[in-house]
Amino acid sequence: MGRIGVDLYPLTTGVPLAEAETFGRFLGGSPANVAVAAARMGRRVAVISRTGADPFGTYLRTELRGFEVDDRWVTEVAGLPTPITFCEMFPPDRFPLYFYRLPKAPDLEIAPDEVDLEAVRAARVFWMTGTGLSEEPSRAATLAALEARGRDRSAVTVFDLDWRPMLWREKPEPYYERALAHATVAVGNPEECEVATGETDPYAAARALLAAGVELAVVKRGAEGVLAVHRDGTVAEAAPVAVDVVNGLGAGDAFGGALCHGLLAGWELGRVVRYANAAGAIVASRLACSSAMPFPHEVEEVLGRAGGV
Repeated sequence: MGRIGVDLYPLTTGVPLAEAETFGRFLGGSPANVAVAAARMGRRVAVISRTGADPFGTYLRTELRGFEVDDRWVTEVAGLPTPITFCEMFPPDRFPLYFYRLPKAPDLEIAPDEVDLEAVRAARVFWMTGTGLSEEPSRAATLAALEARGRDRSAVTVFDLDWRPMLWREKPEPYYERALAHATVAVGNPEECEVATGETDPYAAARALLAAGVELAVVKRGAEGVLAVHRDGTVAEAAPVAVDVVNGLGAGDAFGGALCHGLLAGWELGRVVRYANAAGAIVASRLACSSAMPFPHEVEEVLGRAGGV
């Protein structure tokens, strides 16, 4: 559940937007990309979001269906344009984003009474993001969906901390705290963990996330790998996978889809984070985000080269 939009990426890396002449058009928005990543793993996935009543909105729904993602809950909002996101790509670690979500993004217009709470309750995994908490009515709708999940710790409810400061007008801490109380899994990088907990050290952040209510805390550390800590005391780490970085923006979404896949499969925690880490590395080595999401055989090949099978 969350944002969706059109990504327009320069087809040449190392070129500022002012000089770029050719662009690729892709399905975008972090939750939508996570859905595509999970679908690539063979999972049945649906997205709850909104688009504008315009050709780009039609394009996004067509793309979702092409990726075998159920789009029945992706509906139009009259009077608001479908969001567009540009990026600049300066590998290996600088990828500025430029969001065009004014006057308001349609995905922030999801109202509580528009959410199919029965479907939310029935899902084996429910994924939501920090951006969904940034404005009303999306905030109320996201919290209603979390409350509908209840406190059944056998179900997987993932809070992607997803901190985008340019999309917030007020302090996020109270809303992050409420969401963490309902989530079973929290996923974020050190900066996002600091927003949620005040901690930047990976181990301290993981402990703080567990204290806030989740069962599993996952800290993505980029080139330093991944740390995952479970409430039962299990600690798992994944070493970085060496790749030639092209575009790092979709790596976290590939990680998220693969994380859901591993949790659904019931794998032990170490295997889950190694698999998700490899999926993220693959997408970092490719230009696009959604269309770059790997298939299982590609992840297994990378794990084999890394000695992780």
